[in-house]
Formats: sequence, structure tokens, C-alpha cells
Amino acid sequence: MAVPIGLAAKLCRRPLVIHEQTVRLGLANRALARAATRIAVSSESTLPLLPDATRAHAVVTGNPVRPEVFAGRRERAVAALGLRGFSPLLPTVYITGGAQGSVQINTMIRETLPWLLFNANVIHQCGSTSIEEAGRYAEQLPADQRGRYHVTAFVGPELPDVLALADLVIARSGAGTIAELTALGKPSVLIPLASSAGNEQEHNALYLQGSGAATALVKAEATGERLRHAVAPILASPELRARMARSARELGRPDAAERLTDVLLSVGVPQQRR
Repeated sequence: MAVPIGLAAKLCRRPLVIHEQTVRLGLANRALARAATRIAVSSESTLPLLPDATRAHAVVTGNPVRPEVFAGRRERAVAALGLRGFSPLLPTVYITGGAQGSVQINTMIRETLPWLLFNANVIHQCGSTSIEEAGRYAEQLPADQRGRYHVTAFVGPELPDVLALADLVIARSGAGTIAELTALGKPSVLIPLASSAGNEQEHNALYLQGSGAATALVKAEATGERLRHAVAPILASPELRARMARSARELGRPDAAERLTDVLLSVGVPQQRR
């Protein structure tokens, strides 16, 4: 729908602002770039992908995130989720496959969970279709590990608090997830959705990895064993987590909504002739 609307704006001589959420350039925005009055992008890496004649009209705004994401409190997550068995001496890992969960990520976690629970507290958002199986597996864990494993179908209003508590996030690498992780400065291990349009999630994950903010597990690398190898040095080193957090924060645009609003206001709307 974006391309017809954009072309209609051009034909009607109305300002057209396009916004690219990913680190690449989607087909629709590639088609509309020459017709756009201004082009807002989420990262510096997108600028070289624009047609030469349009780069002067481009600005890096970042990708807006919900304001409540920045209001998270670690202690509220412990209370809201009833995390009575969590150890304050261990880092906390938050695992999510998105609102519906991810069978791929859940399987990888299952393969490495005993080891993971020996080294960390774990909050696992597994999705509604996997919650019964995950719950049964959790009941079979040793008592000391069971207290450090919180599995849930969905994380709702408490998500900002969970993110505040997390020392490491294991997740997909969609545009919204990347925006939140970088705005908050969270180290991550990213497992891109292979079927994402234009392979955008892999590009997002590799961009964060290249900047030192994340480790990416793409395609054949997405196994339980490779996940363990990726997570182990991060959990073992507070210094590495701190470096990754700084790198993520350097990529983040917590003021993206304000930046994008400024772009829209700067364009203005021409007065119609009487």
C-alpha cells in the first residue's frame, strides 16, 4: 500500500516523507526514494544504499520506541513475575521469540537450558503454543534450577521491567526489537527469522554484530550448541557485557520519535490555491 500512496502524494504535489525502519532499504522505500521530499532512516548504514541524488534529503532519525520502555525498573520485574528463586549473584537472561513465540528458539533453549541455568537466571517468553510443553519440562528441572527459570507464554505490561532486569537478551532481530535493544543499551544474541522480507532480520543482526553490540546466529549457526558457545563468554564476563552495552547504546536513538516528528514538521503542508 505504501507505493500507491506515495506516488499519489507526488502527483498531488504534496510533501512525502518516507521512513525506513531496518538497516537496509526495503523495496517500497527504494521505489519511493526519488519521489520523497525527505527520507528518514534508522541507521547510518542505510545512507549508502540510497540513490545518489536523494542522499541530501536523508536524515538519520532512528526507529521510535514506546516511551514506557524507558521506565523499566529491575526490582519491579522481580516482584511482578514472582521471581523468588532468582540469584542476585548471577546475570539474568531474557529470551523471547516475539509475541507468538518461536519454535526454533524454544528448541535451541531446550537443548542448552540445564547449562544456561547453571550460569544465569532465565526469563523465557515461549509463546502460547509452547507453554504447556515448556511448563512440563520446567517441572522436571532440579529444584535449585527450577527457581531460576521463569517460563511464560507472554510478557505484557511488565516488559519494560523485564528488559531493565535483563543482562543479556536472546531474541529475533526485527526492526522494533533492534530499536529497543539499542535504545536501552542491551547486549544480545540475535537469531534472525529466516523468512523475513528481504532477509532484513539477518541484515539487522549482522549490523549489530559488526558494531560489537550483539552476536548473530544466522542460518546453519542457529543450533543449541552454537547458542551455548555464543552466550558463554558474555555471561562469564561483566566487562564484555559492559562493552556490548556501550556499543548498543552508541547505535541507539532513544529520541527517535522526536527526531522523526521534527522531520515531519520541517516539511510543512503547502496552502491550496483558492
